[in-house]
Amino acid sequence: MQAKFVIDLGNRTRVPIISFSATSPSLTSHPSTYFFRAAQTDSSQVKAIGAVIKSFGWREAVPIYIDNDYGNGVVPYLIDALQSVEARVPYRSAISHQQLMIKLEKELFKLMTMQTRVFIVHHMSGPLGSRLFAKAQKLGMMIEGYVLDHDRWVN
Repeated sequence: MQAKFVIDLGNRTRVPIISFSATSPSLTSHPSTYFFRAAQTDSSQVKAIGAVIKSFGWREAVPIYIDNDYGNGVVPYLIDALQSVEARVPYRSAISHQQLMIKLEKELFKLMTMQTRVFIVHHMSGPLGSRLFAKAQKLGMMIEGYVLDHDRWVN
């Protein structure tokens, strides 16, 4: 969201902006003469996640991510990468900041009832990710039989 603001600012002021941290794949749909991204998009990470899923022989995984442009932007790429290694995505867990505490616990209970035990936590702020992992540990989801891993924390 901040990058979109900066892109607009660069366009209005006609000042070149070089970003070393804007990684969302959704930014490619916002072309600008004045905005230059010097970082790989997050979609470049998903093949590595797929390779990990494949190497462990996991057949299903559920992505858990923040429900905003940044979190939603990489999901199609992640699902494609998982499907390319023949892993299913039976559910997507999008958590919004507005429903954080109520939704987080409710969503984790829902995930506990599913057969899937592999969860990919991605595109989530550090504080939200910490809450998610603390709550998952409290609910017993950090024991053998579950896999919760994160691909990236966002500041």
